[in-house]
Amino acid sequence: MAHPSVVIIGAGIVGTSLADELTARGCTDVTVLDRGPLFTTGGSTSHAPGLVFQTNPSKTMTEFARYTVEKFVGLGAFDQVGGLEVATTPQRWTDLHRKLGWARSWGIPARLLDAQECTQLYPLLDADRILGGFHTPTDGLARALVAATTQAQRASERGASFVGHQEVVDVLERRGRVVGVRTASGDEFDADVVVSAAGFWGAQLGAKVGLTVPLVPMAHQFAKTGQLPELRGNTEPGMPILRHQDQDLYYREYGDRLGIGFYGHRPMPVDMTTLLSDTAGEPMPSMLPFTDDDFLPAWSASAELLPALGDSKYEEGFNGIFSFTPDGFSIMGEHRDLPGFWVAEAVWVTHSAGVAKAMAEWIVDGTPGTDVHECDLYRFEEPAKSPEFILATSSQGFVEVYDIIHPHQYRAEPRELRVSPFYSRQQQLGAFFFEGGCWERPAWYQANAPLVDELAAAGVPFPERDSWSGQFYSPISIAEARWTREHVALYDMTPLTRYEVSGPGACAFLQQLTTNNVDKRPGAVTYTLMLDETGGIRSDLTVARLSDDTFQVGANGPLDLDWITRHLPQTGVAVRDITGGTCCIGVWGPRARDLVAPLCAADISHQAFGYFKAIRTFVGSVPVTMMRVSYVGELGWEIYASAEHGAKLWDLLFSAGAPYRAIAAGRIAFNSLRLEKGYRAWGTDMTAEHRPAEAGVGFAVSAKKGDFLGKAALDAAAPPAKALRSIVFDDPGAVVLGKEPVSRNGATVGYVTSAGYSATLGRSIAYAWLPADITVGDAVTVDYLTSTYSAVVAAEPVVDPDMSLIRR
Repeated sequence: MAHPSVVIIGAGIVGTSLADELTARGCTDVTVLDRGPLFTTGGSTSHAPGLVFQTNPSKTMTEFARYTVEKFVGLGAFDQVGGLEVATTPQRWTDLHRKLGWARSWGIPARLLDAQECTQLYPLLDADRILGGFHTPTDGLARALVAATTQAQRASERGASFVGHQEVVDVLERRGRVVGVRTASGDEFDADVVVSAAGFWGAQLGAKVGLTVPLVPMAHQFAKTGQLPELRGNTEPGMPILRHQDQDLYYREYGDRLGIGFYGHRPMPVDMTTLLSDTAGEPMPSMLPFTDDDFLPAWSASAELLPALGDSKYEEGFNGIFSFTPDGFSIMGEHRDLPGFWVAEAVWVTHSAGVAKAMAEWIVDGTPGTDVHECDLYRFEEPAKSPEFILATSSQGFVEVYDIIHPHQYRAEPRELRVSPFYSRQQQLGAFFFEGGCWERPAWYQANAPLVDELAAAGVPFPERDSWSGQFYSPISIAEARWTREHVALYDMTPLTRYEVSGPGACAFLQQLTTNNVDKRPGAVTYTLMLDETGGIRSDLTVARLSDDTFQVGANGPLDLDWITRHLPQTGVAVRDITGGTCCIGVWGPRARDLVAPLCAADISHQAFGYFKAIRTFVGSVPVTMMRVSYVGELGWEIYASAEHGAKLWDLLFSAGAPYRAIAAGRIAFNSLRLEKGYRAWGTDMTAEHRPAEAGVGFAVSAKKGDFLGKAALDAAAPPAKALRSIVFDDPGAVVLGKEPVSRNGATVGYVTSAGYSATLGRSIAYAWLPADITVGDAVTVDYLTSTYSAVVAAEPVVDPDMSLIRR
């Protein structure tokens, strides 16, 4: 469908941007409907303060913001006054160094300033109250209504139409596909594609078509001061937009007044069922009455930072509504069960044009040009779609908008939504749990603390960490990794997503969907990839053929199920998620066979049970599926069982491991071991932005295989300009955590994706995206907070390059 007819619901900044992007691509049969007047529709766009700070820990969100700035500058709808974030605490000053690293990694011009330099840019600041600042000259103020109106005019000139006072009340469908919408006036608008860009109304609209759109409309305080003598005569903004994140505040100019935004108040989720009555006395539905008591801390903190406010007061204010999501990202994608219905929700002005561009590419071309997995509608696990979860996490997201968030800081609530059958055993061993995909995942076990002293006495180094990298970390993880290499360890692999793909057409289907040859005899395991139409890596999979028509697929999460389901043939193939009904223990290390063999009914010698093979057998009386694969690069197996047998399986293995001093080991050790072996993590090290060869997984693309999804794009691809490389740090005490800039000869050339301390090498290893011409042995540097570390590009795998450990 090269040029579908499109109805966009919402004429705010997202809807108008999308209309502009679609019509620019030749898709001109576009109708934009809004319940309010054009273009001050009454949604968030109508009152948004318009501050655009581009730098974000997410590369994707930064790209969206950068495109928005570039486009709005071209439209004459952007005041590029720059952005300034100030630090009033040592912790924030250190964090601004981290933010400078993100800016360099993602290509945003930025620099750090001392207090006096900050006051030169922003004379209202009290230099004695700040330690320094982070300045980004290309940030500034988006004139949201100007941008919306201008883009609508451009889209109209190409054939789009915009209709106000048309509230969409029904999405029309026929034979399982969208065919249009009906409005409150009874008018019907035909369409091949309907896009919900309804802002904080989006969750209600999604519910009409059976879709959970996990967002919460949240009120946020914004006030304007009285006239300030220091700004007298100003007609256009001259100072940078300002953030005082230590007190949850931001500021922008309005002529001779300042606008003040505040995130430090209690979360104020909005009840959409009473919104219209709640705002009956306000100019528009997105503006709730101002709550003065909540603003008192904001005014006090503002007057301390900006002494000019001491003789002033705020004269007006409102509580404006914005959409918040459980993880802070936007929500984009097509309804899987109602083709043609798309959503582009929880999008702030900052990212609006970038999101619209990606959506237009997705609708017209089939694939967005930017990796959008962080924003994908189907990224959420089922528990995360509950109203309770959405409200709790979105409210916490509001609280943490300006907080300093550690990359390993996981939500405190809700927790224990998904636990493996081994959970009580892990608690008894003193597990410290990380959370991911709503699963409780042991990071390390306090029971292994004595190993630190034992290994240290044997000469194993345990370097001290700085206060930042030392959070959510224990040196016990070094002991667990080293113990795995020298003895044997049990890893809880239950949270690994797994699907059963079955039916007479299962093999042919997987052959078409993946890059490697999975048409092997039952008992074979294959590492393979799923690509999109451009050859980008959608995911990596481990596919075990358990019978002629049954495959177990180890995947990465809900996005894989979505992708697989969208490509299922009408008959002959079924897919089901078996993760929750099963469990898995990885038993790895040189003594793994000694531990498992006496318990196992099958011959598990190397000759009988080779690498990348699978069998169904018994461990004790527990029926299991064993796969000889190892994400840590050691002898051993993933042992799967029905969840009902999980506790027994754990106890059997743990008891049998006692003579070999087997331990339970956690995720930090697991991550460091996989880095040693050169194994990639999808979503962190590689995404749809990358092709297999440049990501170092070209071996998973079969040269002998026939056609598969993405093959034509790979065949036509130019030589890669970048590559994912392993780097090893020179300083044994160097630590990085990810997303730091990598430099060569003083120039930033790439960024770190993931990192970990190698207990085998006695120093840290990281993956980094670097220019393809950088080769093994080249020297690079990595900037981490206030430190710069030297490193060398290493051959892969860094540990056990001949792969002898796995195959013994």
